[in-house]
Amino acid sequence: MLLVACACATPIGVTRVDTQAMYRSVTASVLSSDHPSQYSEQLLTRLGLGARFDEDPEVVLAALRGPGEGLSREYLFVLSELSFYHAVKSQKREYFLASAVYAWAFVLGRTDEARIDPIDPRLRLATNLYNLGLAQGLGVGDEATVVLEPGSQPLPFGRIEISMDEKMLLWSTYRMTRFVSLGEFKVRGFLNRYRQAGIGAPLAAELTAVGTGPEAEEARKRIPPRLKVPVTALLIIEDVSTGIATGNLKGRIEVYAADATTTMEFGGRSVPLELEPTAALAYQLEGAPVWDTEIGAFLSAFKPPFPEGLLMMHPYRPGRVPVVLVHGTASSPARWADIINELQNDPKLRGRIQFWLFTYNTSNPILLSASDLRQSLQRIRKELDPDGRDPGLDQLVVIGHSQGGMLTRLMVTDSGTRFWDAVTDTPFDKIDVSPETRALIQRSMFFEHQPYVKRVVFIATPHQGSFRVSSFVLSMVRKLVTLPLTVVTGMAELATKNMGLPKEATPTAVDNMRPGNRFVRTLSASPIAPGVTAHSIIPVTNEGPPQGQNDTVVKYESAHLEGVASEKIVRSTHSTQSTPATILEIRRILYEHLGIACGLECEVPDRVDAAMASAPKAEPPAVDRNAVQSP
Repeated sequence: MLLVACACATPIGVTRVDTQAMYRSVTASVLSSDHPSQYSEQLLTRLGLGARFDEDPEVVLAALRGPGEGLSREYLFVLSELSFYHAVKSQKREYFLASAVYAWAFVLGRTDEARIDPIDPRLRLATNLYNLGLAQGLGVGDEATVVLEPGSQPLPFGRIEISMDEKMLLWSTYRMTRFVSLGEFKVRGFLNRYRQAGIGAPLAAELTAVGTGPEAEEARKRIPPRLKVPVTALLIIEDVSTGIATGNLKGRIEVYAADATTTMEFGGRSVPLELEPTAALAYQLEGAPVWDTEIGAFLSAFKPPFPEGLLMMHPYRPGRVPVVLVHGTASSPARWADIINELQNDPKLRGRIQFWLFTYNTSNPILLSASDLRQSLQRIRKELDPDGRDPGLDQLVVIGHSQGGMLTRLMVTDSGTRFWDAVTDTPFDKIDVSPETRALIQRSMFFEHQPYVKRVVFIATPHQGSFRVSSFVLSMVRKLVTLPLTVVTGMAELATKNMGLPKEATPTAVDNMRPGNRFVRTLSASPIAPGVTAHSIIPVTNEGPPQGQNDTVVKYESAHLEGVASEKIVRSTHSTQSTPATILEIRRILYEHLGIACGLECEVPDRVDAAMASAPKAEPPAVDRNAVQSP
């Protein structure tokens, strides 16, 4: 029986496996498994060096390099991968650097061979070996910190002298001082992780302020203090073939900020840079204090989240249209992360828009917060473009979620005396108050539309209040919330000095969002200024017509606004900023604003919706009423 069984299996043959198993076996490499790729193993096997490499990898690597002259692309690739493999096993950083050197020679070095075929799978693998080899070769300790500085670095076969132009570390009025490798980070919390395949080590740069004086301070005040700038670091190696042969290499470090460029020029051609913008944003938000400001800024008026109100994700870029994002109650700019991640990495929008984030104490009266937003917009336009030369600053898009939508609406509202008249019959110019209180009331009660705001988007906005605001909620909020002292004393002065004015507690934003509140009634009756294009995105939790539904906080009827250019119903709860349908609608609106054809981004979801709506519904199984039912 043993002889028969042996005779059934030929020495050479095939075994059928599933597609995934086969693909994994032929595409495995040191970057995805614990053994080299088939290209390296083939060469080792052909030379009879497989077992010897396992015993003494450094001797085999030195033999493969030989005198270092005339190395073919096959040998350059294998040297790169096996150097990286040994570096991982031994944690010798000089072998990580050697892997990067060999990979650079394979991808961009000059050889006697024809240019490598772009569909050769080794090209992408060698580029990744360069990117990771560079990051880990210049790393320190067990952390992901990468040191970018001039100096001499050892290699297994010599040394490389590294130079660097310190000016490349400057970003606006900051200097990049610490770099963290993003290649080994797993990202959580985002809908998608975006990366651009290219060459270079993708890093996140921490910043230190440089320069003094009013201009430097002005440029810095709107940049979040914990901002991490996504950059790509390159080690440019000139005449790499000669350097490998002699053991004396020269290279220079170049650093490119992702918001400034996505390519580099080398050898007369444009080469894409490796970019990890999503990983950089996730690294910035990991443990960031901004999460703590959500409840803190709602409860306390003494510590505004950021004094300037409007934040910028990168320095001002003339010509790009600002998209201003205004968060809702007990929230923060961090809640816009998915929208920023999706739209900032859209190739049609990248380079044409710039995100500005407005943050505020969300318990303050809505009229006061809206006046702060208005002042911030007016101030930033004057600071950035005092001569009014940038047409992009006259095409602002403001997007508000929940309470933020009410602030947004006040940017495009001509209120006249409506809000004042809702409080009292006494003319404003007849009241007796101090100049400071008069100025506070005037800026908070009287609004004119801002002509540079051309388009607004309301997301889950309670135009007629939120049904969740009950008497119990109001009493709890009033006990916990601290309003600004200037507002409280100003209201007290107004009521004390002026007979006929109502003597009531200063309203919080939650008071303002109670259905039937006079502020809500007045705002909902105020038309949007002519020339402004408005859109609504309204979440409801269930399928079917939206009427009578809600998002757990706001009813459809409250969020619905007559006369808008579009109304998109999405199936979501109130916090809908990370819902794909919401982001797709914002993308569509921005395309429309910029005159970009939407194409498949709009057509495919609509096709799926139409197909699902027209598909026959499955009939429920028939019930035999004569069958005996179990108790």
